[in-house]
Amino acid sequence: MKSRILLVCLLGAAEAAMAQDLPSSSVPPPKDIPFPGQIRLAVDATDTVRHILRVHETIPVAGGTDLILLYPRWLPGNHNPSGRIDELSGLEIHAGGQRIDWVRDPVDVYAFHVRLPAGANSLDIDFQVATPTDGDQGRIVMTPEMLNLEWNEVALYPAGYYVRRIMFAPSVKFPHAWQFGCALQGQTQGDTTAFNTVDFETLIDSPLDAGLNFRRVQLSAAPVPVWLDIVADRGDELEFKPDQIEAHRNLVSQAYKLFGSHHYDHYDFLLSLSDTMGGIGLEHHRSSEDGTVPAYFTEWDKNADTRDLLSHEFTHSWNGKFRRPADLWTPSFNVPMRDSLLWVYEGQTQYWGYVLAARSGLLTKQQALDAIAATAAAYDNRKGREWRPLEDTTNDPIIAMRRPLPWRSWQRAEDYYSEGELIWLDADTLIRQMSGGKKSLDDFARAFFGVDDGSYQDVTYTLDDVVKTLNAVAPYDWAGFLHQRLNSTGEGAPLDGITRGGYRLVYNDTPTDFFKAAETRRKTTDLTYSLGFIIGREAKLTDVLWEGPAFQAGLTVGTQIVAVDGVAYDGDRLKDIVKEGKTSREPIEFIVKNGDRYRTVKIDYHGGLRYPHLEATGGATLLDSILAAKN
Repeated sequence: MKSRILLVCLLGAAEAAMAQDLPSSSVPPPKDIPFPGQIRLAVDATDTVRHILRVHETIPVAGGTDLILLYPRWLPGNHNPSGRIDELSGLEIHAGGQRIDWVRDPVDVYAFHVRLPAGANSLDIDFQVATPTDGDQGRIVMTPEMLNLEWNEVALYPAGYYVRRIMFAPSVKFPHAWQFGCALQGQTQGDTTAFNTVDFETLIDSPLDAGLNFRRVQLSAAPVPVWLDIVADRGDELEFKPDQIEAHRNLVSQAYKLFGSHHYDHYDFLLSLSDTMGGIGLEHHRSSEDGTVPAYFTEWDKNADTRDLLSHEFTHSWNGKFRRPADLWTPSFNVPMRDSLLWVYEGQTQYWGYVLAARSGLLTKQQALDAIAATAAAYDNRKGREWRPLEDTTNDPIIAMRRPLPWRSWQRAEDYYSEGELIWLDADTLIRQMSGGKKSLDDFARAFFGVDDGSYQDVTYTLDDVVKTLNAVAPYDWAGFLHQRLNSTGEGAPLDGITRGGYRLVYNDTPTDFFKAAETRRKTTDLTYSLGFIIGREAKLTDVLWEGPAFQAGLTVGTQIVAVDGVAYDGDRLKDIVKEGKTSREPIEFIVKNGDRYRTVKIDYHGGLRYPHLEATGGATLLDSILAAKN
């Protein structure tokens, strides 16, 4: 017994000694004080072939003290700690011509400790950002034709200060003859543009698109300028029709009619049309990054499923940037964010994205209805709703870091976007019903996001603020309404908004034009609501519905379909087989491949093809009113 006590004591002493030796971060918290001086940031973006950005920074310092430099980690709009510090390379620091050492923090690997020599008054910092050269490495941001530059990728900043109190003088050297779009203002000499001095918070919030094939179109002049800055892989992809631009102009005017305000001194849509540079949709206060298909204009009718992108990101200027969830506001880019209100930030923005797209003419009313049908069907068949409440999915950007999932319909992902859209449709139709059509969610948008017209100083909000404003528009138990939809579990999506809006979700054997166009553009065969899977490139399954027919047969994401009923796989032929299966008793036989293993599986399904639609019930058409343009 004594030996056991002695052993426990010795182990305890060893653990205590180890605990003392464990490293602890010494990064100071940010303070709301000005950083003394101005940081010069010069970016050479000319090495587009190797996808390398070369950076030089000059930072004023006081010699004899330590300095900690931070690389941005928690990026607004990404909702997770996604700063690509792995891309930073070749870091060298000099003071007075003398190279000095740096040490990475042992706990916070985004922090670099620098011991300053006596008498040093500035640091010269050089490094490269090795951006992805292949899609497997991450999103491609440089090609020989274009560039998407996010300043957070190319800047180190001193710890201990609010980012809004650190001033930067940025500049970029572009490839010859390139043009650019950016919310920042500046002066260009030769191939280099020196932008006006700006605080670091605004700098990070002001990315740029640049390229050889560039076109700028003014969408609005009053009350402030709004621009569409287009960069493309080829010059012919910049061609558009007047009615297409008119729809984008209508987007601006319809947003003003919805919110009754603006919160920027100018706004730039940074629209990149490319199949080589990675797509993106990222909000900023005075701009948005909108990366989409090369044929956005030239094959307009084939790309309806891409045309809520700009309306979504534009809405974020009001919801997410001007008004921001309190737990998403942080004083620096290395203080952790919390995502609990993303069902407002993203969910309501998703709702307004489709509504404004319809009101502006970016989508027809039918296309908007078909998009809502696709969303409703997805969540009405999402088995993960049985165990995981919607509010918990707001943690997903941090939990999953937006990595692909093997069982999305069971694990759930960032469902606060589109299931959130259904909740806000529910709220909108309920307000309209209770008020006899005199009030709507439009009134909430104006009261909540439309305050302080002309100001772009962000204003935070809490759940109580949301409930209070909803009650001011239409008294109701909004706290209970939201709690039930956010925190409950069970089968079936929240479809009351669709029903109250005068429609119901139905399925038939013919896809909507919207569904079919999305399927064609993505090069998929979508049989989610019949066989329970989606087939993508190389005949591989890209999604399998939890407990659906394919799941029951043991199929998984990544399974490759080799043959169907003894014949080499063809998507159209498989659809014919599923359709004919309604009158057959024979199961469908698949030869499939996983890695180097082949096997035969049978799916005994006889329900025919099933595609989602919204069918008018003949009652009140509140949904039609919601999608109609405001006068």
